[in-house]
Amino acid sequence: MDIEKHDYEQLIAEIAGILRDVLNERAQNAGGMPGFSEGSASPAPRPAAASSKPTPAKFSRSSDPREVIIGVGPAFLAELTATLNGLPHAEVLREIAAGVEEEGMIPRAVKVYKTSDVAFIGKEAAELSGSGVGVGLQSKGTAVIHRKDLYPLTNLELFPQAPLMTLAHYRQIGQNAARYAKGERVKPMKVLNDPMTRASYQVKAALMHNRETALADTRRPAEDFA
Repeated sequence: MDIEKHDYEQLIAEIAGILRDVLNERAQNAGGMPGFSEGSASPAPRPAAASSKPTPAKFSRSSDPREVIIGVGPAFLAELTATLNGLPHAEVLREIAAGVEEEGMIPRAVKVYKTSDVAFIGKEAAELSGSGVGVGLQSKGTAVIHRKDLYPLTNLELFPQAPLMTLAHYRQIGQNAARYAKGERVKPMKVLNDPMTRASYQVKAALMHNRETALADTRRPAEDFA
């Protein structure tokens, strides 16, 4: 399926913006000159942090069997604020939590700093969860439902096609995670697949993952994210 000209131009603009931010950040970290905005003779200003963003706090473990933890990646609602296909992080998190609540369980968001790998984010979320079931969510939108007794690279359900995900899909992820936590038989969600998606978003996905990986800190424990 051909990419519409408007969509293609928008994708290129988004990729260029992410790449420019990455190069600017690397230059500043290396002590070099900050990047310049197009057509400007002065450094591009860094956007002010949004005051509405959740603030991480020290994690306090719970033994509540109704708890389902949603683990998000290091760049979630920080360096990045939307998924690969433009869904705002705040709305994605809200939909997953709503799905958990609809099943009578208690959602809890936690930011995982040790890794940017969705499998390990999900695994840590499950290990921290009172129910032993957790959802892992990368900033680009890839998600997984995990359980604490499984190996990191195994899982209950994996959702690798972030560009095809909708808010309704994320809500269903929350519902399924809650059902697993209750010990119910769960019908897995249909796997979304589009052969053209990978090629269309490959560069943008790599840049977003690079930004998230740069923020990973193996020494930093998970924190509550509310």
